[in-house]
Amino acid sequence: MNTVPRYAFKLRIKAEAVEEYEREHRRVWPELLAKLKDVGISDYSIFRRGQDLFLCLRVDDFEKAWDELDRDPVNLRWQQFMSRLFEPVPDLETGERFAMMKEVFHLE
Repeated sequence: MNTVPRYAFKLRIKAEAVEEYEREHRRVWPELLAKLKDVGISDYSIFRRGQDLFLCLRVDDFEKAWDELDRDPVNLRWQQFMSRLFEPVPDLETGERFAMMKEVFHLE
């Protein structure tokens, strides 16, 4: 049994950006992948339905990992590069970093 917590959240890409988003995720920068692992992220998947993205990952401390990523030059370059592909998540509440999802069932 894996004791590292799982987290999931939603993002939304522009309708015209679907193909480019998928293309860029087939060639994610190796230095970014290394940084994700360095901050403790593992078992990271992104699923897409239309414009909606569902991201699921494991990490001991979600906020700490994202705080580290927010200060990392490679991640900041990636976020800047990819930001043009996104639109706001419709149900993101004021003050939320991500539209987090609540896990209601998991079979391991």
